[in-house]
Amino acid sequence: MIRKLLCSLLVLGAALLPIACGTSPATSGGDEANGGTDGAGAGGSGGGETSPGRPVEVPGAGSYARLGPAEFRSLAEDEGVVVVNTHVPFEGNLPSTDLSIPYDEIGRSLDRLPGDKSARIAVYCKSGRMSAEAAGELVALGYEDVVDLEGGMDAWQRAGLPLEGA
Repeated sequence: MIRKLLCSLLVLGAALLPIACGTSPATSGGDEANGGTDGAGAGGSGGGETSPGRPVEVPGAGSYARLGPAEFRSLAEDEGVVVVNTHVPFEGNLPSTDLSIPYDEIGRSLDRLPGDKSARIAVYCKSGRMSAEAAGELVALGYEDVVDLEGGMDAWQRAGLPLEGA
C-alpha cells in the first residue's frame, strides 16, 4: 500500500516538475542560438507592434516578449528601438546599446526613457534575471512594446556574438 502511494507520488512529481520549472514543451522558448522562438523572424520595429518571441505575462499589466540572441540582435539594430543594459555591476554592452539603467532603478529613471509608452524598449543584462525584472517593471509602468534578451549577455556570447567594453 505504502509502496503504491510512493510510486504514485513519484509519477505525479515527475509530471509536475517541468510545468513548475517552465520547461514543458508547450512553454519552451526554442533554441537560444536560433532566436528562441523556433525560427520565427524578428519582424519590423515601431511602436505598438506585437513583438515576436515568447510572451511573459505581467499580472495586471500586460506582457513583454523574450527573444533569443539572433532575434534580439536584429531588433536592436532597427531605428527607433531603445536598447537598455540593466545589469549591475557593468560587465560590458551589446552593440547598439543606448542606455545603461540598473534594473532596480527603472522606475526612478523615467526621465531617461521614451515618453511615448508605445516606443519599443529592448532590455538585457548578464544572465536574464535583472532584465526580466526591469521588463516587468516597464510593462507595469505602462510601456506597451518591451522585449527582453532571454539568457542575457551569457546567451549572446554562447551564440558567438560580440560584447563591447567588457
